[in-house]
Amino acid sequence: MTTTVAIYLIITFGLGGFAMAIGLPPLVGFLAAGFAINALHIEHVPQLGIVADLGVTLLLFAIGLKLNVGILFHKEVWLSTTIHMMLSVVIGYVLLWAGGVAGVSMLVGQSPETIALLAFALSFSSTVFVVKVLEERGESNSLYGRVAIGILVMQDIIAVVFLTATGGHLPSWWVFSLVLLWPLTRVMRRIWSRLGHGEMQALFGITMALVAGYAWFSAVGLKGDLGALIVGVLLASHPAASELSRSLFHLKELLLVGFFVSIGLTGLPDLPTIGVALLMLLLLPVKAGLWVALLSLLKMRYRSAILTGLSLMNYSEFGLIVVSVGVTAKLLDKAWLVEMSIAVALSFVVSALVNGRGHFMVEKLATRLPPQDERTLLAEERPQDAGDADVVILGMGRVGLAAYQRLTGHHGVKVVGVDYDGPRVQTLKREGYNVIEGDATDLDFWNRLRHSESVHTALLAMHRHGANVTALECLRESGFAGQVATVARYDDEVNWAKNHGVDTAFNIYAGAGLELADQAAGLSVVARGGDNDAPGRSRNAT
Repeated sequence: MTTTVAIYLIITFGLGGFAMAIGLPPLVGFLAAGFAINALHIEHVPQLGIVADLGVTLLLFAIGLKLNVGILFHKEVWLSTTIHMMLSVVIGYVLLWAGGVAGVSMLVGQSPETIALLAFALSFSSTVFVVKVLEERGESNSLYGRVAIGILVMQDIIAVVFLTATGGHLPSWWVFSLVLLWPLTRVMRRIWSRLGHGEMQALFGITMALVAGYAWFSAVGLKGDLGALIVGVLLASHPAASELSRSLFHLKELLLVGFFVSIGLTGLPDLPTIGVALLMLLLLPVKAGLWVALLSLLKMRYRSAILTGLSLMNYSEFGLIVVSVGVTAKLLDKAWLVEMSIAVALSFVVSALVNGRGHFMVEKLATRLPPQDERTLLAEERPQDAGDADVVILGMGRVGLAAYQRLTGHHGVKVVGVDYDGPRVQTLKREGYNVIEGDATDLDFWNRLRHSESVHTALLAMHRHGANVTALECLRESGFAGQVATVARYDDEVNWAKNHGVDTAFNIYAGAGLELADQAAGLSVVARGGDNDAPGRSRNAT
């Protein structure tokens, strides 16, 4: 077993690294690793399925920790999901039926019920893939990211209804015990507050996701990973929710490698299955186009609608579950499980390639569409006003907020903060900060931003280097000629910034050391009975 696991790791790491080397996301390599392992007839490791399930469960728990449930009641989420699913099933049915008429062997002679079930399976998008793309971009909290996640949650709810209706039995009467989740999470929040910031907090999150979420929901006959999502939502308002999500991030990412590898282990393709899979891929641009059209009609900007549509342009692992239900009901042959796994894997590859093209491709597409009346757009999509600020800070996380406080409180500079996290923007506004909601990686945001000529400096304070890189490109493209400063976590990021015209690149870890040294020097002066306002001492000591 140890040797087999070692072979799995070598193939997965090698193909993941190869994908990165040729400019593709690593998950494309992980998918290829699954098919390669299958083709080499290497012994299957049953525990890989457990690893994959753990990864998906922690992913949904992490989504819940960051999910604003109110987004589900916005029409751009619930209404677009409903209409899109109905249209997708109809269009998918027509395409697959046409394939059967054209003589595609696997589709010839299939019943209307079978074709409808396949079309339904293809109407879902992958929660795992989409959230991974959003997290890699650092845009989970952007407007389009929140809408995409809301749509995926709505699809998960529909999935639960489908599984319940087709399972032949209702959930256990013990399902009513789930009402105890509310008081349980109230108690667990108090325990959580006493756990500190180390391994106990991470262990708490894993326990809540797998026991209170997955295990409890599964025991009463409901979808276990949906339980992890709901538990995450119930814990989301805790002050340490974001910290817990970050602490689970790398573990979740590692476990999800097992999920992508496991897709390729479902079966090996042959010419007929590849042909049908390619036919299914024709639905992908239709899916994306439908999302763009619907979300635009529901008053999202073209850019946001296109980004949402492209992120959802894939098939879901839930399609495999739908097909397995069809196999159990004798509506589908077992070969369709292999077929669906190939379609899902290929859709991930196509979607990864398209989403990897960057935001400027989206900007170009948006400019070719008819103009929109800004007055009718969603409030978050309308032009923002920076007023007479001297400095604009992009990203109002801990670093950006500290910079804001220092500039306004110590230097008396007029500052405006920009952040795409709507709920956080509203919280900061209530606390008296001059903050506007916007996506700094959106070129159109800069073109629409109203401001006086007083803005002379931009601070790039977003926590992901890639987001700061894109924001810098947008700043330059929009004609901003002022000074630019950025934060970085690693020396190579600092060097990149300096090589690309950034005036000041600041390593946050080095900065922490300088601040610590200044405060230590101040304490030394106090200990000797000297001047408390010695030049070396930081004035924002806490």
